[in-house]
Amino acid sequence: MLGLRQKLTLGFGGLLAIVLIVGFESIMLLTELGGSIDLILRENYRSVIACQQMKEALERIDSGLLFRLLGYDQQGQALIDENLRAFRRALEIELHNITLPGEGEKAGQLQSLFEKYKASVVGGAAVSSEEQTRREAYFSEILPLFHQIKATADDILTMNQENMREASQHARRTAAKARGRMFALLVAGGLLAIGFMVMIRKWILRPIAMLICSANEIRSGNLDLMIQVDSKDEIGELSRSFDAMAESLRGSRRIDRARLLRIQNATEQAFRYLPDGIAIVDTSGNIELINTVAADAFGMKENRNLLELPFSGLVELFHEALRSHRVAESRGGQGLIQRFVRGEERFYRPRAIPILDSEEHPAGVMLLLSDATREREQNELKRGVISTVAHQLRNPLTSVRMVLHLLLEEKVGRLTEKQADLLVAAREDSERLHSILEQLLNMSRIESGKAHSGRRVVSSYELVLEALEPFRRPAHERGIAIQADLPDDLPGVVADTLLINQAFANLLSNALKYTHPGGRVTVSARAEEKFVVFGVSDTGKGIPEQYLRKVLDQFFRVPGQSVDTGIGLGLSIVQEIVAAHGGSVNVESTEGKGSSFTFSIPIADAKTREESGT
Repeated sequence: MLGLRQKLTLGFGGLLAIVLIVGFESIMLLTELGGSIDLILRENYRSVIACQQMKEALERIDSGLLFRLLGYDQQGQALIDENLRAFRRALEIELHNITLPGEGEKAGQLQSLFEKYKASVVGGAAVSSEEQTRREAYFSEILPLFHQIKATADDILTMNQENMREASQHARRTAAKARGRMFALLVAGGLLAIGFMVMIRKWILRPIAMLICSANEIRSGNLDLMIQVDSKDEIGELSRSFDAMAESLRGSRRIDRARLLRIQNATEQAFRYLPDGIAIVDTSGNIELINTVAADAFGMKENRNLLELPFSGLVELFHEALRSHRVAESRGGQGLIQRFVRGEERFYRPRAIPILDSEEHPAGVMLLLSDATREREQNELKRGVISTVAHQLRNPLTSVRMVLHLLLEEKVGRLTEKQADLLVAAREDSERLHSILEQLLNMSRIESGKAHSGRRVVSSYELVLEALEPFRRPAHERGIAIQADLPDDLPGVVADTLLINQAFANLLSNALKYTHPGGRVTVSARAEEKFVVFGVSDTGKGIPEQYLRKVLDQFFRVPGQSVDTGIGLGLSIVQEIVAAHGGSVNVESTEGKGSSFTFSIPIADAKTREESGT
């Protein structure tokens, strides 16, 4: 039984043999045709041209003789001399190109006649001074030689032309023979190629097509398929290996199914009893899988649509995760969802995590509902303690500040220089402590909602320009450029002017604090969908990447800062103010190049403008 290699060798070997034979025959026939053409061009063509040149020169010599007979001796002699040389050159070419039998004799005869003709033309009676003598010499001697030379040249010309015709006929016969051979070889090669293609289909293509069909069946999950191939070549061996592979896959599938079933059952049990709520939602919002917490706390049910539930915050996070392909979550306490589970108040922080397929397209969303009840209780306890401590310290601190002021004003007596220095240091520390207490109280008021009553429709330009004005002089004194970058079509926003000014003040003071002289601080604004996004960017030293997600947290300070940079409440106050307005804060920074803080405030719609009378 021939193997696949032998079959391919046999088929391609036959085609190679046909190609070699056709090529060899083509070379031989082209060589023969080239010889025939060379014979025509090289051997005969030169003799034909030489004979024509001799006849033409002879005619002109005769014309020169007639000129002399008519009395134009000088013109006739010049024409004779020129063409005698031309005849001699053409005769030399013919004498050196003798190729045909009898051509040499004719050429010798032609040479002898020319010598006689030349002697008659240049001497004797032909150059006599008497006209009658020259005329008799011309008709009796020269003219007969003229006709003999011309007839001899015609004979040589005819011999070469006849040989050229025979060579041309031979070339045509050779070409016709070549066409017949080439046609026969091409027919044989075509038949061999057709036969080989038919055998290729039987030997290779049909078994491969069966293998492809079987592979597609296995890909679709049909591992019970058996391939029926009767050949004993490499294709047959491949088919048997394919069957063995399918059998191995069937065994692995049985093992994997059993293991997957165990893992699936264990995962479902663990999933259902996780302390946080989890819901798997497809791209249309249909809930596919939930655990116990999601069902008990949020009333979710499988096969129900998320959009039908009364949780607008969850729906917004769901759409944001699908749109951005990133985790969507709410920040701060404003994003918590309050639920009562078996009579107990609980708080959950929602987070939407996109589920992406292999091509990075969203295939669904996992809603993670983290239990933030303990965190909220701790934050409330912390805020309560901080508020109480701040209030309790405020009155004694006010008395201390007043006493220090009176002492420095020397209302109760003169101070020494050392006493004055100590009191100035004490006053600076008391002022710093007063600023910290004010920040703590502001944070407490904002978080409790007591500072949210002054919202109105306000111009975005007005907010930016009012916020910039107090910082122009300090920026100029420090050698820092401060500027506004505002487009012409900014809409108005709904905001508490005092709180937004405080947010701008915290961001601008930080920007000036961390920007070196010669740097630049830019306040910008732009409209995006339903919000105006305000920004404060600087060219300062920037924030290390590992701290970007923490800078908005309360009491967080980037390591390595001096003690006089604050206690880490300024940015968290900004976040609470913006969150209270329904917006969000974003931070971008490159260490060594600067930072950019942006926050969004809702645009005032027509209804809000009408209510506020603007």
